[in-house]
Amino acid sequence: MTAAVTPKGERRRCALVSAAAELLSEGGFEAVRHRAVARRAGLPLASTTYYFSSLDELIAAAVEYIGLAEAAQMRSRVSSLSRRRRGAESTADILVELLIDDTGAGTEQLISRYERYIACARQPGLREVERRIRQQRTDAVGEVVTRSGRFARTELLAALVCAVDGAVVSALVDEAATPRATARATLIDVI
Repeated sequence: MTAAVTPKGERRRCALVSAAAELLSEGGFEAVRHRAVARRAGLPLASTTYYFSSLDELIAAAVEYIGLAEAAQMRSRVSSLSRRRRGAESTADILVELLIDDTGAGTEQLISRYERYIACARQPGLREVERRIRQQRTDAVGEVVTRSGRFARTELLAALVCAVDGAVVSALVDEAATPRATARATLIDVI
């Protein structure tokens, strides 16, 4: 039995992943360093290399952690949505609320999401994690569409999520646009 599978080891490993996820959301990949993670978790520096074979493994665990938290939040929002026929604008409003949190700390989380997408190009180990997270977002969008009395093929739902992602990234670059308004306009057009 290794230390990571003991209750104490599992708590420490979870504390490290949670700390890395916080740092990743707050400051991007550059913020996730062994020393910073250990300090945030309140653990000795050596614990990061004891529980994780590399910084990349710790980062992948942090990305997965963030994705699971986002997916749980989306499922909670979708489960409270009533089933009724909605127009394009109403459906777009619900999808914007589901996919984009750009208020307060949400702006940093939104930026962090797209940094994680881009990081997959340089860190292939993150690709599968991000694919699962993207699929969860697509599934949540599909459920909103269904609960709104609409139908869309699976490949179109994935395209809808990609359209929103593109609109948000574009809005993050354009100072005159907001991610919410740009995504809403895109969604109305697509719906």
